[in-house]
Amino acid sequence: MKQFTLKLVMLALILGYSLNTWAQNIELSGKVLDDQGNTMPGVSVVVKGTTNGTITDIDGNFILSVSPDAKTLLFSFIGFETQEVTIDATNTKIKVKLLSSMIGLDEVVAVGYGKMTRKDVTSSITTIKAKDLNSGVYTEPSQLLQGKVPGLTITQTSDPNGSSSITLRGASTLRTGSAQEPYYVVDGVPGVSLSLIAPEDIESIDVLRDASATAIYGSKAANGVIIVTTKKGNKEGKTNVSYSTYVAVDNVLKNLDMMSASELRSYASANGITLPNDEGGDTDWQEEVQRTGLSQSHNISINGGDDKTSYSASINYLNKQGVIKETEKNQLVARSFLQTKTLNDRLTLSFNLNGNITNNNNVPMGSNGTSVLDAMNYYSPLAPVKADNGDWYSDYSISQNYNPMSMVKEDEYDTESKRLQGTAKASLEIVDGLLYNLSLSYQNEQYIFSNYNSSDSQIYSSQNGQASRTSVENKKTVFETYLNYDKTFNDVHKLGLMAGYSWEQSDNNDGFGLTVYNFYNDDLGYYNLGYANRMDMSGINSGYKLSSLRMISFYGRLNYSYNSKYLFQATMRRDGSSAFGENNQWATFPSVSASWRLSEEGFIKNMNVFDDLKFRIGYGVSGNSLGFDAFTATQTYGASGWFDYTDETGSTSEYRTLAATSNANPDLKWERTSMFNVGFDFGFLKNRVTGTLEYYNKTTDDLIYSYAVSTNRYPYGSMLANVGEINNKGIELSLNIIPVQTENLRWETSLNLSHNKNEVVSLSNQTYSVDYINAGNPNISGFSTANIQRIVEGEAIGTFYMWEWAGYNDSGESQFYVHDVETGERTGELTTDPQDTDRTKVGCAQPKFTYGWNNTLSYKKWALTAFFQGVLGGDVMNSTRAQYNTVSLVGDGKNVLSEVATNQLYTDDKAQAPSDRYLEKGNYLRLSTLSLSYNFGSIKDYIKGLRVYATCNNLMTITNYKGLDPEVSLGGLTPGIDSREYFYPRTRTFMLGLNINF
Repeated sequence: MKQFTLKLVMLALILGYSLNTWAQNIELSGKVLDDQGNTMPGVSVVVKGTTNGTITDIDGNFILSVSPDAKTLLFSFIGFETQEVTIDATNTKIKVKLLSSMIGLDEVVAVGYGKMTRKDVTSSITTIKAKDLNSGVYTEPSQLLQGKVPGLTITQTSDPNGSSSITLRGASTLRTGSAQEPYYVVDGVPGVSLSLIAPEDIESIDVLRDASATAIYGSKAANGVIIVTTKKGNKEGKTNVSYSTYVAVDNVLKNLDMMSASELRSYASANGITLPNDEGGDTDWQEEVQRTGLSQSHNISINGGDDKTSYSASINYLNKQGVIKETEKNQLVARSFLQTKTLNDRLTLSFNLNGNITNNNNVPMGSNGTSVLDAMNYYSPLAPVKADNGDWYSDYSISQNYNPMSMVKEDEYDTESKRLQGTAKASLEIVDGLLYNLSLSYQNEQYIFSNYNSSDSQIYSSQNGQASRTSVENKKTVFETYLNYDKTFNDVHKLGLMAGYSWEQSDNNDGFGLTVYNFYNDDLGYYNLGYANRMDMSGINSGYKLSSLRMISFYGRLNYSYNSKYLFQATMRRDGSSAFGENNQWATFPSVSASWRLSEEGFIKNMNVFDDLKFRIGYGVSGNSLGFDAFTATQTYGASGWFDYTDETGSTSEYRTLAATSNANPDLKWERTSMFNVGFDFGFLKNRVTGTLEYYNKTTDDLIYSYAVSTNRYPYGSMLANVGEINNKGIELSLNIIPVQTENLRWETSLNLSHNKNEVVSLSNQTYSVDYINAGNPNISGFSTANIQRIVEGEAIGTFYMWEWAGYNDSGESQFYVHDVETGERTGELTTDPQDTDRTKVGCAQPKFTYGWNNTLSYKKWALTAFFQGVLGGDVMNSTRAQYNTVSLVGDGKNVLSEVATNQLYTDDKAQAPSDRYLEKGNYLRLSTLSLSYNFGSIKDYIKGLRVYATCNNLMTITNYKGLDPEVSLGGLTPGIDSREYFYPRTRTFMLGLNINF
């Protein structure tokens, strides 16, 4: 807080000084007209490269004070071409005429191995500029997109060390992890880690949503492609320095209402329960474990250049404390970029170097009671934090019962990661319109996982101190070379050709780990494993095996446009990968798309309704090779046990036995996703209303899944094979509206709405078959083996199959409906002992709609942004509530929810049974971001722009959900489950920030 106070003092001094020096600036004035000679109110007038600007009044006039070194003014207005005017200190009266244009149609869009103007795009691509990204304390760039892109479903977490789940247009694989996520491209380099990019360095993000756009990336693009473009140097012949900072405070948004000590004693007394561990305590374990989290970020960037050479460099530091004690993230990101031209400006050379060092500190978040997130709720308030002797209170007579503060302080889980990525590029203009491109990129990632469970650890109470360290390295090299040819003939025929070759090698999972225990003391923690007295063979981490994969690709694209009215695009990519079976290591991924700009036709122009109207249609095929290693399709063996070997001297030693750990499948091939997409882009009311409407139908076949096979035929009991099929189809709408535009006031609002229907079409064929796949085990007491979801043909991923609760019987026990084994229908009977055959479809986690609604209200130099997002129609299994409604926990010496006293009968030993009793609607509307900013503009001649802002995240949520938060993960194979062991408390964040340009 001292640093923040110092910043405020400095800001006050700067502002005070500026009042005395304002007169040294140059005062410009003028008038802005349209192409018909009419005055234009509300035109934005900004000094290029700064935030210093104003808006024309009702008569089109403006007055703006600029610094002496300001060189260019930018005039912009919706529906008109942006115009640059050179500042002349001898002529301070300026008259500008803006020419009308189609809004955003000349915007440059990244399309993969090239760029296109928006009006020539035939595919489904959404572009989000830096100013429109989410504002908040975010630890990864994907969080900036939540609610901004139709069809892109992102579930955030408040865990400083956690990661968001992200899905585009529905789940389309039976694999998890990276196989479910989009493919990332940064500055044209595919497969770059987004952790190498600080949010402040992002210029724009392009999301390629349909297969006609993604097919150019072939086997890695089935889940969509996200292209990140970073900020580069300028060509103004001067150096710009920018500094951005914020401080933020996080507090827990909501806690579970667990019984207090007095409530627990009263409930036990009323029901004749003997409490086994009443130590006279009155402890609020949530309060003990939680804290107010403080965060800070600092970003310094330098950029400059001229017509020949441009450069930029930045460094970003982020420190984010979690609201759970001892959870924290420290991150340093540095970037540098240099670009120059030579050979009469025909050869462009560029070099880019990115680095990231991150330290993550965490607490136990395991299962079976070993999660701090779980223990702060289940641990008895009757127990003190520490015993009389000063040790952490413990009671080992109670199963899976760990003092949460002991876990916070005695069980240390740290991760240090270092990432380095460098890129060299060359572009040679051979002849006019023909450009040869070459790119070489290298990326290195190193991770050190360090754990120490002290001699006072209750999780490892018998180890007398246990230390574990693991080091892992991943390397990736990408070489790409391609030709671009762009030519316009007779002013109406625009032709674009691209052909290229790509070579990529990944060497991943090269690591080693060791666990030792029994230390003399805890002084050194995990820093010197050699001081341990015991090490077992089982402590050697043999799970890391170097996996080297190689991929070779050939690709091409054809674009044709007739007068920017009729447009056509075709792409083709041929990929070869060593990850798949020897019979199917190559595959082809084609696409074709076309569009018709109807607004250029006379019959549309005569309607005088549309300023822009474009029809798009496309079809493409892409693949999913993400998440595989070199051993996916090969026969592998591993250590399976021990045997005694006696040598010729009679000495006996223990040796490893080896057994098969996977089967070879020479026919294993790519998962293939084909997608049909049709859409309209439209604009009317002088483009104050613009938007897109899309329909898509996406089918993924040859799904890879592990099927049980006979060990009479195969060495191992399961086989990875291509069998299943999943279909996703949906509708997406995005709208951008400017309802108000006056001299001083402007209101911009944007809405995106998405509907997706997911269906598992098939899981079996003649060789491999399965009736359904059980999924989603919430690990509820007494039902630790009960799954609550099934992946089954004809239903969506995330379909809940659970028991149907039928109230209580005369003995006060929960009873459930019995279902016929053959038909699955209710028999009319009730039971207190439900079986697996009584599970039935009771709901689905897939939402009917996801949406985002952004509003920006600007008044003079003030700006207010309110961003709402939410979902409609999905179900959430509140397994956390089910677990803490287990009435037997009271007699076991643990805690339960306060509602147990009024909602449950103590005679009910199945109150917590995973049934539709705890299935709730996950609908919510959240005011995700509310931000207020003030732009001071330039101050004297050395501060080109100054902006201050205050932001609040998660300010308000409207929902009927009874759990902590309805925003649970909608990605993976088990969406819609509220898990007590891994759900980090949702936080409300207040932040103050400052941006200065020098």
